Amino acid sequence: MTTPTQATARVAFFPISFFAMVMGLSGLTIGWEKAQSILKLDLGISPWLVGATATLFLVLAALYGTKLVFYREFVIKELRHPVKLNFFPTISISLLLLAIAFLGLMPQVSRVLWMLGTSLHLLFTLYVVSVWIHHEHFQIHHMNPAWFIPAVGNVLVPVAGVPLGFPEISWFFFSVGMLFWLILMTIIFNRVLFHHPIEDRLMPTLFILIAPPAVGFIAYMRLVGELDTLARVLYFSAFFLTLLLFTQAGRFLKLKFFLSWWAYSFPLAAFSIASMVMFERTGTAVYLYLGVGMLTMLTGIVLILLTATGMAVRKHNICLPDH
Repeated sequence: MTTPTQATARVAFFPISFFAMVMGLSGLTIGWEKAQSILKLDLGISPWLVGATATLFLVLAALYGTKLVFYREFVIKELRHPVKLNFFPTISISLLLLAIAFLGLMPQVSRVLWMLGTSLHLLFTLYVVSVWIHHEHFQIHHMNPAWFIPAVGNVLVPVAGVPLGFPEISWFFFSVGMLFWLILMTIIFNRVLFHHPIEDRLMPTLFILIAPPAVGFIAYMRLVGELDTLARVLYFSAFFLTLLLFTQAGRFLKLKFFLSWWAYSFPLAAFSIASMVMFERTGTAVYLYLGVGMLTMLTGIVLILLTATGMAVRKHNICLPDH
């Protein structure tokens, strides 16, 4: 294995989980796009938010690409890690989210991003699930909500896929995502209830539990367009999980900063957007207040996360070897 020098060590240990930042900023961007659409406002912030998110993705892709070229063995090590493995699909999910963000601004760019993201996510899903099936070293303590990312991330595909004209492909990915949501939700609760608590650095990933039903609701509304029984089950499942996790706020506030804090952002964005979709379908004002209120809170959270991440990078507390 290539031994990194002190000057290049930070690139060698650049974590794949950095792409969760793109997911968080994309969620914030899409949330503000949705809020402006519903409130019939144009704050002029959408192009800036989309541009900043796309720029962040390109920067992170360049850094991780450098790691792949010069320290490929470190990338392979992450691919074989029982936890880090599940963060590789954050790359394809970032592309899918950027496709959603670009949909109203530049539809042709959105189409290209969607095609790339969809194809790459299928490959990641097949690879990760194959590793799960044929593993030789996974233990129950390796299981955490980050395992939702590869398989359940498929439910994002219809959000841009349907308006871009790919309904059947969208149904395929939605079905895969919902299938694995049910499977993994059962395993996660078995892990949480009957085994040792999730370690502090991974505790924020519990917020990922909100994302599958919230995004599933948004995707299902794209596919069906009707607020039926299943749509309500998905939305209120996300609502309950959000309430449950907010009652644990005291525990989360005691945690010191880890890159996993970004797991707070995208799920909250998904629930905020889902609430605004509920307002569109029902006209009930409480959903609007909930969605916009959650989006406002999310904006503050993202600013805190950006500040904390910047400080951690400056103090060299990130991009370190595992101990």
